[in-house]
Amino acid sequence: MKKHKLPVKAYKNLEFLISREARVIRILSEYLEPLKRLRDFKINNTVLFFGSARINPKNSDSKLIPYYKEAEELAFKLAKWAIDLKKNGKNFVICTGGGGGFMEAANKGASKAGGKSIGMNISLPKEQHPNLYISPELGFEFHYFFMRKFWLAYKARAIIAFPGGFGTLDEIFEILTLVQTEKICKDDIYIMLYGEKYWREIVDFEALVKYKTISRKDLDLFHFSSDPEDAFLILKKNLIKHL
Repeated sequence: MKKHKLPVKAYKNLEFLISREARVIRILSEYLEPLKRLRDFKINNTVLFFGSARINPKNSDSKLIPYYKEAEELAFKLAKWAIDLKKNGKNFVICTGGGGGFMEAANKGASKAGGKSIGMNISLPKEQHPNLYISPELGFEFHYFFMRKFWLAYKARAIIAFPGGFGTLDEIFEILTLVQTEKICKDDIYIMLYGEKYWREIVDFEALVKYKTISRKDLDLFHFSSDPEDAFLILKKNLIKHL
């Protein structure tokens, strides 16, 4: 007797899963899968590096090349310090947006220190490929920017923003807005703008105060550093309280 072919179950129907109607399922997947994987690997706290993906250490024309090595050095120091903490069941894991430039430098520094690091890449029309220094089990690929932003920030106890363009500005100012509006507690996250000369040149923070679009106290929401050792000592001091 001829058997009827069973219909495909909805959760196995790829045509449905990539349809407009299933968008909410895809969004939930980008929330639940990272949640499970980070929990499985006991990732409790992260130190998040922002910065331009366009910086190539082989391109000597860029004025920002020295920052690449400094990002690598800072990530190395933080990862090395965090490895000792792990013996006591605590951890601070280096996390980046997963691409090249300063993100690559941070993942590279963590890798050189012998630590694991996270890369949360985003699919773009002009593909941004994950860098080679991300721990394979902690490499993520997102479709939705807002879900990627959520996971970049959710476990971050410190954010270091290296020089960058629209993407970096978007990310750091969104975090500053969340802290300013107390959606994120100021004491839960330390925000550092690395490369004071760069940041003061591209953003006139004093002008924002002058025109009363921000308060003078809002300038206390972030801090500057321009030296890897100085940045490491400041970050270590502020991260310890989360232990």
